[in-house]
Amino acid sequence: MQPKTLIEAVKFFSDLDVCNEYMSSIKWPAGVIDCPKCGGKNCYKLETRKILKCRDCKKQFSYKVGTIFEDSPLGLDKWFVAVWCIVNAKNGISSYELHRALGVTQKSAWFMLHRVRLAMQEGSIVKLKGTVESDETFVGGKAKNMHEDVRARKITGRGAGGKAIVHGVLERGGKIIAGVVGNRKRPAVQKAIRENVESGSTVYTDELKSYIGLGDEFTHEMIDHSKEYVRGDVHTNGMENFWSLLKRCINGTYISVMPWQLFRYVDEQVCRFNGRKLNDGERFAEVMGRVVGRRLTYRKLCENY
Repeated sequence: MQPKTLIEAVKFFSDLDVCNEYMSSIKWPAGVIDCPKCGGKNCYKLETRKILKCRDCKKQFSYKVGTIFEDSPLGLDKWFVAVWCIVNAKNGISSYELHRALGVTQKSAWFMLHRVRLAMQEGSIVKLKGTVESDETFVGGKAKNMHEDVRARKITGRGAGGKAIVHGVLERGGKIIAGVVGNRKRPAVQKAIRENVESGSTVYTDELKSYIGLGDEFTHEMIDHSKEYVRGDVHTNGMENFWSLLKRCINGTYISVMPWQLFRYVDEQVCRFNGRKLNDGERFAEVMGRVVGRRLTYRKLCENY
């Protein structure tokens, strides 16, 4: 039976045989195990070592092969509890908190977090429709927390210089699609909208000039935040709500995020937001359904450091 709470998940996945069977049901739902080397279906379990072996090519492999857990020395009992904690923590969970909870090193916990974030990437090709809000926000260090010399060098104008920009579109009552964009200029902003919103939808934005011209494909209305925040149904408060959740997660839990890793943290919060109507067990199962066919190596993760 699928666990519904954290304590149930810890008890349920404490048995490695149960973990292996659960992983097998996700990777091979038809019940036929495929060899990752030769593709043969003549595989059997080595019960003493908790792994699998192909009778044709003699390849031995674990249940983790072909998933985000591949090549990890940690058992699936720890991995499944980690996934449960990460996907169900509203404000995120830090690597230090995860390392204390699982009894692994902080470095391992940090790597685990990024692997799970890869599974949390949705990558849906279904476009948003109906009434859609569009907005963007800046993510970066606060001026008040900077040394005077650094603040004088980095903070110009309204303080947005040098910060990363995240753009998002939200279907009211439905899902959100968000990602890091290079700038707030018309080509970048409108491309994100046209790629993710169905033609003919109603799009509400703020007064940013980059949104001018959307009327050729959408019913477009703008709200001037220097004068008002709501005009009937015209507002972007749904997007503002998501930005508050994202920044609470980054500023309150993760503290410092490298610009080239920001998209992973955005994907994490998008996944939680889109699964807000699910219970913990359903949210866990949804993310576990995306662990197969994805992999993130430590070398790839750290290539920009």
